[in-house]
Amino acid sequence: MKRYDVIIIGAGIAGLYAAMNLPESMKVLVVCKDIPWECNTFYAQGGIVTALNEADIPSHIEDTLAAGAYHNIKEAVEILSRDSLGLREDLVERGMPFDRGEDGRLLYTKEAAHSTSRILHAGGDATGRYMHYFMMTRNPHLLQRNTLVYDLLIENGRCYGVRAMVNYQPTTLYADHVLIASGGVGSLYAYNTNSRTVSADIHGICVEKGIALKDMEFMQFHPTVFVKTPFARKLLLTEALRGEGAYIVDEDGKRFLFDYDPRGELASRDIVSRAIFDYKRKTGKEVYLDFSMFDEEWFHRRFPNITKTFEALGYHLPKDRVPISPAFHYANGGIECDTWGRIPGMQGLYVAGEAARTGVHGANRLASNSLLEAAVFARRAVEAILGTPVHDGPIPRFEKDYDTQLHKEHDKSYKHQLRQIMWKDAGIIRTEAGLHEAKNFIYDTKNKEIGRLLELRLNTAAAIVEAALARKESLGSHYIEKEES
Repeated sequence: MKRYDVIIIGAGIAGLYAAMNLPESMKVLVVCKDIPWECNTFYAQGGIVTALNEADIPSHIEDTLAAGAYHNIKEAVEILSRDSLGLREDLVERGMPFDRGEDGRLLYTKEAAHSTSRILHAGGDATGRYMHYFMMTRNPHLLQRNTLVYDLLIENGRCYGVRAMVNYQPTTLYADHVLIASGGVGSLYAYNTNSRTVSADIHGICVEKGIALKDMEFMQFHPTVFVKTPFARKLLLTEALRGEGAYIVDEDGKRFLFDYDPRGELASRDIVSRAIFDYKRKTGKEVYLDFSMFDEEWFHRRFPNITKTFEALGYHLPKDRVPISPAFHYANGGIECDTWGRIPGMQGLYVAGEAARTGVHGANRLASNSLLEAAVFARRAVEAILGTPVHDGPIPRFEKDYDTQLHKEHDKSYKHQLRQIMWKDAGIIRTEAGLHEAKNFIYDTKNKEIGRLLELRLNTAAAIVEAALARKESLGSHYIEKEES
């Protein structure tokens, strides 16, 4: 029997930072679906927020609350900001290579809805990639790839481990503690910026097991994404571009965002996304990100990855402007937990990172708070794990298995239809009629001959749609358009 002290589901920043903080003496297994760098952390461009100092904490808290439409849990936001100072110190001490100026000081940038420049970055626009590599090289525990978790072993309010496909073989893995760090729900949407592995399976298991998902109506859409590519994961153009001064314009060069909000390009993500979506719908015009105000040498140094990626597509930045559209980016809601990552009514099961609903983000995430939240609350989950006595009771037998039916013949077609419907009806602008249409599709599809993994996706999609239907008034990233009677 394979038994561990801790199993961590996911090898992004939440999973890896938790692993870094668990003692080497413990038997810890970190699992990921595919290769470890196929995760959202790897693709994060902008940076990681930290309060600049003690004096900046109240301002960072207020910016986070304002962006979240004051739907946040204030205690969680206070923990996030206060703990950011110690986190920055820890990362720097361990050798994280944040960008520095010629004088050796850390460089900070500004993004939308921040009242000051407080975002650390690395490799210019490759913060996630640098942080992921840094944490991978400092993880003292076993990291196992090609491990797809399709069930949590739960009985009488305790989690005993997971069932997973390991290199295509059904395997049961037992643990005293299981930490879910599996990320968000991006693959549910036709246009998204997420890694292809982020498909909401674990959220779907939680629905099945009666574990609460909270705030699922608050799905965040990133306003500036290049979507003219055949792959599901679209190309993000970091908010730091607008923070540094890039414009959003229509095909005639008009900066139309000021018609929607006096902050223009620096309004919060939900406002900018809706404005672009609405403007395109009303005018039929193409919308672009314009970088022409930047010095070429500076731009290539500050945004080396964006420069290279778009050069391969035939764009010469900063001279050329790039067509953009909003795309799904981040789940503000997730698995309900306390500020220590503990899941109510469940022993031995914890959650951190985008999979969790800590209450930090409220109705709309403040730019670059995500990497910070993942690290701060992963560390707190580790403290909770280390402070919990080891369970020494008997382990039940778990008979039920799904290994022969993870995929069925028509799953791919249904999955594609689901992504189109979620984008159209549970996306940036919603209507009650559209949400009911999505709900009907989900329930009809659940009654068809489908595989286990599609069933889990549909569970999560249903949670998003039902939460959106329950919230009758617009708030933050949940925008419901009233239909004319």
